[in-house]
Amino acid sequence: MSRTTFILIGVLYYIFTIVIIVVVLNLINKKERQKYKDEITTLERDKNLIVGASILSELNKVGALINNDIMQKKYDNWCLRLKEIKEIEVPKITDALVEIEEAFQDKDYQSLKTKIAALELEIAYVKTKSNFLLDEVKEITLSEEKNRETITKLKADYRMILTKYNSNKEEYNEVEKPLMLQFENVDKLFGAFEAAMDNNEYTEVGKIVKAIDDTVGNLKVVIEEAPSIIIMGKKLIPAKILDIDKISNKMIKEGYNLDYLNISYNVTEAEKKINDVFGRLNVLNLEDSVFELKTILDYFDSLYHNFDKERLSKRTFEDLQRSILIKTTKLNNISNELNKKVDDLRYSYDLVDEDIKILDDIANEIDEIKDDYNRIIEMHRRGNCAFSRLAKEMELLNNSLAKTEEKLDQTLRSLSSLKEDEKRAREQLDEIKRILGQAKNNIKEYKLPITPKNFYVELSEASGAITEMIKELDKRPISIKTLNTRVDTARDLTLKVYNTTKETIKTAKMAEMAIVYGNRYRAIYKDVEVGLIKAENAFYKGNFKNSLENAINAINVVEPGIHKRLIEEYK
Repeated sequence: MSRTTFILIGVLYYIFTIVIIVVVLNLINKKERQKYKDEITTLERDKNLIVGASILSELNKVGALINNDIMQKKYDNWCLRLKEIKEIEVPKITDALVEIEEAFQDKDYQSLKTKIAALELEIAYVKTKSNFLLDEVKEITLSEEKNRETITKLKADYRMILTKYNSNKEEYNEVEKPLMLQFENVDKLFGAFEAAMDNNEYTEVGKIVKAIDDTVGNLKVVIEEAPSIIIMGKKLIPAKILDIDKISNKMIKEGYNLDYLNISYNVTEAEKKINDVFGRLNVLNLEDSVFELKTILDYFDSLYHNFDKERLSKRTFEDLQRSILIKTTKLNNISNELNKKVDDLRYSYDLVDEDIKILDDIANEIDEIKDDYNRIIEMHRRGNCAFSRLAKEMELLNNSLAKTEEKLDQTLRSLSSLKEDEKRAREQLDEIKRILGQAKNNIKEYKLPITPKNFYVELSEASGAITEMIKELDKRPISIKTLNTRVDTARDLTLKVYNTTKETIKTAKMAEMAIVYGNRYRAIYKDVEVGLIKAENAFYKGNFKNSLENAINAINVVEPGIHKRLIEEYK
């Protein structure tokens, strides 16, 4: 490819690129212009909708209803506000639109964007004023339909109220007069509403409708709640007051202290509250009345629970009064006996200071319990405490007594174990001596050719341990801990002697039996004779285990398994 051709291709590419850029920019510019054109069209439409035909139509309706100065003033004010919107606000918007059109034609997009945003806010502001004016006018033009609908519902509610009242007149005796006056008032208000509507007095109609709504609503509450208030205030609560008074007086005569319940004061306050409720009921004010009366009922119901609690507390108090007195007397006697034996216990046993101190602590605790018991009994005798408090005091005292009783039981078990350990040690001493004597007799009865050396060593150790045990038993005071160690040592060593003697004699007997059994083969088998000679030599030297092994090994040549048969025969 020549250089000229290459340059031409480059120029073509450059021209093509420029054309593409121009086309894209034109498209972007066209799209942006269309966007601004659409926004201007929308602004124009919104301007034209600011003052719609509905405002003029509604104002014409109001003009036909004017029959008093107040309505005339309202109408004139609305017309003035509409004129201001039409002749001042809308022209301003029109001028702004003209400026926007000029900027659009001049392609001054920089200022166009700002002017459009400002005009959108202005149109929104004026449109809001126009809508607010329309709503005010409609309150009058639509008031008849709206108020008629409201009054229809209120009349339906009122008829239901009258029906319920006439069907249950006896339930409203307490409020008959104020109810009748209120019924007359409602009838008058309904009449006033009709008169106001006939005279187009729409400014007064709203007030009348609100008054009717409030009055009918209050009547509905009275009709619903008044029977409950009358029943609670005139029947239920007075009946409970009489019953509570009767029960409380009877319990006071029986020795119950009910001062903490403040029954008289609370009854007086309840009666005041009931009078206040019925005072407000006479003017048909029932605010919180049901709640207040229910609260009073709940209080009197709770008194029955308190009465039951006092009766139960009295039984609890009387039961604990007897049981605590018996237990305290018993513990006091045991504590005194222990304190009397303290010197003997100190002489007989090696007691630590803690063992003695706990006896003093127990004695002090018993004295405190006795003092608290006497204090509670004195409170009961004076009659200035309720049984619920007395029972609680007794329960706490009983808990303290149970802890002291447990501590005393542990101390008794600890001290009793000292004597038990001494007694058991003396019994075991006799048993140990008997076992050791049995071991000696077994050695003597069998007449072994020689007594093993370990027998005399173990016998000496066991005898020494028994001597130490006897010394400990003869000491005053005795150290139980040391004594128990001496008993264990003496018992273990004595059993060791006994077991050694038993095993030695058993082995010797089996060795002797094996030698005697093998003598039948001595003349026939030379190996048997040699083994039996070794067994006899070991036997007379006191080596009974070696003797048994030689004898069994010798006989096993002739009779395999002889060991098992010898054991069975021995058994």
